[in-house]
Amino acid sequence: MITSKQRAYLRKMSNQLEPIFQIGKGGISDAVISQIADALEARELIKVKILETALLDTKMTCSDIAEKLGAEPVQSIGSKFVLYKQAKKEKNRKIELQRK
Repeated sequence: MITSKQRAYLRKMSNQLEPIFQIGKGGISDAVISQIADALEARELIKVKILETALLDTKMTCSDIAEKLGAEPVQSIGSKFVLYKQAKKEKNRKIELQRK
């Protein structure tokens, strides 16, 4: 669980990010979950866009994916949401959060 200050820091970092995944009418499949997990391991912070054809609620989708991956939902606005998960491998860790 991250603190509100850590979440604010991650939101600030995510402003410059472009969405690297789009969820369409196929919804949340195992392949999408696997790809997001790989991206989180490589980048730690990612932005995802939900297309209008998906007919999914952004906050529900964000929390569902975060729960499946053990990630932290950072922000969900409109059709986009941001996830954070610290990389397991030491060499992939790029983001240093302040201690609680």
